Amino acid sequence: MLPRKKIFSHHGYSISEFDLAEEGKIQFAQWLHPAERHVIIDQSTVDFYKQFVKPGSFVVDIGTHTGDTTVPMALAAGKDGLTLGLEPNPHVYPVIEANAGLNKEKTNIIPLRFAATSEDGEFTFASGDASFHNGGIMGFSTNIKKNVRYTFKVEGKNLEQYLKREYASWLDRLALIKIDAEGYDKEILKTMPGIIQKYKPVIITEVFKHLSQKERHDLFDTIANHGYQLFFVDEYQNPKTRREILRDGMTQRKHFDLVAMAR
Repeated sequence: MLPRKKIFSHHGYSISEFDLAEEGKIQFAQWLHPAERHVIIDQSTVDFYKQFVKPGSFVVDIGTHTGDTTVPMALAAGKDGLTLGLEPNPHVYPVIEANAGLNKEKTNIIPLRFAATSEDGEFTFASGDASFHNGGIMGFSTNIKKNVRYTFKVEGKNLEQYLKREYASWLDRLALIKIDAEGYDKEILKTMPGIIQKYKPVIITEVFKHLSQKERHDLFDTIANHGYQLFFVDEYQNPKTRREILRDGMTQRKHFDLVAMAR
């Protein structure tokens, strides 16, 4: 018999409850995939997003996975705000859908089952796990040879066009765009120049460990050319340690998250 990790299995979810000092009791749907870490929703994570997101804000989480960042972002935006969670993977999507249905008196989450891509169409999602625990869109340089053993087709949409068409009335309240897309992040940012330039949302994005120096500089330029300053996420909250990331600093760490603020 093949090892279990090489055989597809469907994994459901269970509900955990957390008691936050400000938000009170919060429920979270935990994906039961054996490779999935147990998510903890705590006050410090919610407070991190409150630096950028006020009650009533519009926020977009791209690559939401189970909703481990979506839910804290949505708690910061509150019931009168709106949080979109994009997740193209149909095997994890039911979990973010479940999380969107929890905490309705405190959050307003709309899950969307498509990938943010350059144009509308069908794209290949690839993973190194038979049960598709993680992965991303194929076809760009950093992942051509990575995580391609298991693939399926997903829907992709140009997010800038979609937001202008479906959520135009919310764009003036756009406070934050967060992206975690396995190295595809810079390609996603390139598809929404109009929204970034006009509304200047805070951008939080991953700098994927497999990005080359050229790709890291491309990511930096894609954000900085809109008039943004970039910082390491783990240093941002403390003004004493906060350092602006310069272009050459994009190679200082192998894998990290950055937060970008309009100047």
